[in-house]
Amino acid sequence: MHTTLVAAAEGESINPLVPHLAEVVLGLVVFGILFVLIKKFVVPAFEQAYAERTAAIEGGIDKAEKAQKEAEAALEKYTAQLADARHEASRIREEAKEQGAQIVAELRAQAKEEAARITSTAHAQVEAERSQVLAQLKSEVGTIATDLAGRIVGESLDDEARQRRTVERFIAELEESSN
Repeated sequence: MHTTLVAAAEGESINPLVPHLAEVVLGLVVFGILFVLIKKFVVPAFEQAYAERTAAIEGGIDKAEKAQKEAEAALEKYTAQLADARHEASRIREEAKEQGAQIVAELRAQAKEEAARITSTAHAQVEAERSQVLAQLKSEVGTIATDLAGRIVGESLDDEARQRRTVERFIAELEESSN
């Protein structure tokens, strides 16, 4: 302290804000060494990390764009397949409707044929039974008529030819009178 007081007494002013020349030089040398070390070791590591990160981001963007394009292509393909499937389903429905209508028409035609056959068979059977009943009726009427005629006339009509002629004439007269 004594030197500071002596220096102050001599008129030199000591400014605490002004550094000594030795400190300035030493500070500049240390700063230069730190600058060189940082530039040589730290900056390349940062640049490498920055480059890797940039590449990763750009690669990720490229991958994302590629994936988006693939997804869009897959969506278009799926949409096309879906449209084809819908068209195919529509075509199959139309074919099924046509086949159903054809089967119904065939079944109706078979039913009409079967009904016509049954009706024809029934008419033929009725006609055969009618003819049989008519023949049986003629025979019975003939027998009754000959017996009746034999009673009225008083003679026997046992002769078969005469009996047949008499029956036929009687039936013919009956048919004419009923028409």
